[in-house]
Amino acid sequence: MLSVRFWGVRGSIPCPGPDTVIYGGNTSCLEIRADGRLIIIDLGTGVRPLGDWLVENDLKTNGKIKADIFLTHTHWDHIMGFPMFNPIYMPGTELHITAPDTMNKESLKSIIETQLSPQFWPVKADELAASIKYAQIKETVLDLGDGLTISTKYLNHPISCLGYRVNFKGKSIATVYDHEHYRGNDAAEKENEKIREFIKGADIVIHDAHYTQNEYDKHSGWGHCSQESAVNAASGINVKKIVLFHHEPSHTDSIMNQLAQKFAGNSNPVVLIAKEGMTLEA
Repeated sequence: MLSVRFWGVRGSIPCPGPDTVIYGGNTSCLEIRADGRLIIIDLGTGVRPLGDWLVENDLKTNGKIKADIFLTHTHWDHIMGFPMFNPIYMPGTELHITAPDTMNKESLKSIIETQLSPQFWPVKADELAASIKYAQIKETVLDLGDGLTISTKYLNHPISCLGYRVNFKGKSIATVYDHEHYRGNDAAEKENEKIREFIKGADIVIHDAHYTQNEYDKHSGWGHCSQESAVNAASGINVKKIVLFHHEPSHTDSIMNQLAQKFAGNSNPVVLIAKEGMTLEA
C-alpha cells in the first residue's frame, strides 16, 4: 500500500489560530508510507507532531525510528521543524536526509545543523542521539529497494527545488511545490510540458497552489502557482487526484472552504484541498 498523510500544509510561515483550525497552520511536512516504510518530505513545523506520533507508534512497534527524508529545498519554512523533531534526540533513530545538490557553497549538513547553533537552539548538532546521513542529488531516479523508487524533477523556484515522484507497486504520489509555472515563450512551454510529463498518470499529485489568480498577478516571479494554474497543469493527463497545497498564511478556513467549493465538481482530476491530518491512499 502507498499512502500519504499531511502534517503541515502551509507555506512561508506557521499560522496557528482560530481562523486556521480546519485546514491547519503548520508548514510543509508529508508522511508517505510504502508498506510500512517511512518517507518524510520536508521538515516544516508539521514534523513536530509527526515526530511525537512516531515515538508513540513506530518506536513502540519497531524498537526504533528509521526514515528517508527528502527536502524539496532549504527555505526556512521547509526545514524549521527539524530541531523540534523528537526522534533526533533518541538513540537508535536512523535518518537519511536528501536534498537538491545546489546549496551555493554550503553543504546540506551545514544548513540543517546551523539551526542547532547556540544562538538559535540550546542543543548542539553534535549532541543529537540519532544517526543522520546527508546526501545531495540532481534529477535522477533512486532505487530504495523492494520495488520502491523515487524520481526527481527540478522545479521553478528562486533556489534549486526538487519535485519527487514516489513509485511503489504500480502506484505513485508526486509532489510539485514550491513551483511557479514557466511563462513567456516556447522554451517556457517546453519546461511546463516536462512537469506535466513528470506527473502524468500519477494517482496523487500534491501541487503548489499558494495564490488565488488575483494574488498571483501581483506576485509573479516569487516561485509559487495560482490554484487555477495548478489544476490546469494536472488536467487531461490521467492524474487521478490533485491536492492543492502550500496554502498562503492569510487564507483562513473560510477562504479555503470557498476554494473547496470552487473545485468541488472537478473530476479530471479530482481536486482536494490539503488539510492537516488528511490521509490518502494511492
